[in-house]
Amino acid sequence: MSTIYALSSGRGKAGVAVIRISGPRAHWAAERLAGGLPPVRCVGLRALRDNSGSLLDQALVVRFAAGQSFTGEDVAELHVHGGSATIRAVLGALDALDGLRLAEAGEFSRRALENGVLDLAQIEGLADVIEAETEAQRRQAVRVLDGALGALAEGWRTKLIEASALIEATIDFSEEEVPDDVGPAVSALVGEVRASLLDEVEGVGIAERIRDGFEVAIVGPTNVGKSTLLNALAGRAAAITSDVAGTTRDVIEVHMELRGLPVTVLDTAGLRETRDPVERIGVDRAIARANGADLRVFLLDEDTAFSGVEKKEHDIMIFGKGDLRPGDVDSVSGKTGKGLDVLTDRIADVLENMVSGSGTATRERHRSAMMRAISALDRAQDELSHRDRAEFCAESLRSAVRELDSLVGRVDVENVLDEIFNRFCIGK
Repeated sequence: MSTIYALSSGRGKAGVAVIRISGPRAHWAAERLAGGLPPVRCVGLRALRDNSGSLLDQALVVRFAAGQSFTGEDVAELHVHGGSATIRAVLGALDALDGLRLAEAGEFSRRALENGVLDLAQIEGLADVIEAETEAQRRQAVRVLDGALGALAEGWRTKLIEASALIEATIDFSEEEVPDDVGPAVSALVGEVRASLLDEVEGVGIAERIRDGFEVAIVGPTNVGKSTLLNALAGRAAAITSDVAGTTRDVIEVHMELRGLPVTVLDTAGLRETRDPVERIGVDRAIARANGADLRVFLLDEDTAFSGVEKKEHDIMIFGKGDLRPGDVDSVSGKTGKGLDVLTDRIADVLENMVSGSGTATRERHRSAMMRAISALDRAQDELSHRDRAEFCAESLRSAVRELDSLVGRVDVENVLDEIFNRFCIGK
């Protein structure tokens, strides 16, 4: 096993930069630069020097023993001043040492997986923690990093192994004193796991939205104030506004945060019949994006028609150009801000209600594995009703366990590892 090193903190100028070293020669390498090292898991101030004895920097040095580090290996960290020249000099000094090489993208995290420090779901949670930009994204990512999905998978696995043991007892010891009919007990365990898996599968879509962002489409006829509303929500002139009908031809996106949730607001072309081929393309795109959005805000006028756009239960219907509508009419104006706070609260309420249905599993990979496990459990339930198919039932249960093991990286995940770790930076 080679010893690897890399800058683990962000690039660019900073007060402190962290250089991590991991592997069998990590402590030796740190000692070559720093002289004597502090005790394990203690921090010490040391002068770092290269092979020629030239001073590189004054740094804080900390080391971790194998089994007590992020990677599970011997690890040393050099907390140096964050100037780019200092970082280059220290990395150059490490490169000159025998047995060390620069880490590849995600290699520290991959070693954490290979050494059993983190499971695959936790690795994915770690990637999401690094990428999190909103509070909801952070909370979800930290939950996965903390091992919530792994704990669920372990609970499912334990129950299915118990069910499998009951079935296999009737196969292996059919002449001994074992219960003749274990069917009800096995069926109860399988049904419990299946119901829990279905709950998680239903929540994956919302969990993905928390990670990738919700889409809210502003829909309405021409000249009803959609682009002005978008600009008001964005706090800047993101879209061109004009009294000329058909000004907006393409979908314009603005990214924002509402109550900690990532939201992309879509300004769409005005919906109307048109012979202009370019505007027709814009209208078709508007309809497609609106139908695919998580929430639609329909801006109304007196003669509104929304041909082609699907209305859903939680969609918001409100009059546009509220500055021209005196009284208590339910309306919003991007021009004056009338009703803007009320509208954003309504949008946030709907999205928060959606979030309440999110589960612990957060990725399509998780959903696919759980669906395959459910299919295996369905086969097991069917085979359970035939006493002469006990062997097939046991194999279906083992298949379901293997699918759950793939959630946390115990089996059959080699084809996804490179894709996952390539998304990490070099120092992680």
